Amino acid sequence: MKNKIALICLLAGIFCFGQQNRDIEKPIRNLFLAMKNADPDLLKSVFAESAVLQTITKDGTVKSDSIQDFITSVSTFPKGDLDERIVVEAIHTDGNLASVFTPYSFYLKGKLSHCGANSFQLVKQNTDWKIQYIIDTRRKDNCREIQSY
Repeated sequence: MKNKIALICLLAGIFCFGQQNRDIEKPIRNLFLAMKNADPDLLKSVFAESAVLQTITKDGTVKSDSIQDFITSVSTFPKGDLDERIVVEAIHTDGNLASVFTPYSFYLKGKLSHCGANSFQLVKQNTDWKIQYIIDTRRKDNCREIQSY
């Protein structure tokens, strides 16, 4: 009997943890779906109101971009031109804070353009996870192809 209770608790924990990770990944997956579909409304929905977007340049300088400028830029591309493919390597959480690390390959009009890694900080607001902060790296060498998810 004790073994059955322990097994039930273990399976319930695995299910809850898996569901939490899917909930955390949802705005990240929607970010890249919105980019691929040039969908400004979906794109805007993934970000917290005070979200920050930054890139680390080749020389180590941190460049900041406006979320609104990013949304406007993405919406000017034809559907299917932007395709960022990721692998979720790590998710760490504490309460309403989540940190997600994702290597990526970026394709422009079907051709590999560059690659790097994204670091996302997400906050849970009410019942939804929102992207509060993204910082990424970008390079053109040593890129590996990532399959679509």
